[in-house]
Amino acid sequence: MKVDLNTVKKMAHLARLEFDETGAEKIKNDMSQILDWVDQLNEVDTEGIEPLTTMSSEVNVLRADEVGEHLAHDKALSNAPQKDSDYFRVPKVLE
Repeated sequence: MKVDLNTVKKMAHLARLEFDETGAEKIKNDMSQILDWVDQLNEVDTEGIEPLTTMSSEVNVLRADEVGEHLAHDKALSNAPQKDSDYFRVPKVLE
């Protein structure tokens, strides 16, 4: 499957990405290669093969939740560079 520049531009707009014509051409080629690879995978006979939920055979070892000591509110705020009565003050991230 081939991807055209219009598809790349539409996807870039939806993802809020910006790049020049050279970048668009590279992305177009990369996306075409990815889709070609997926097409190759679709040709593989997977009859009777169970899907994987993870690529690792490791199993998470979880501990039991236990109530412990908590840091007091005033002590937590004592080292804060900026605070506002009961809260940490942090720089604005979103406009």
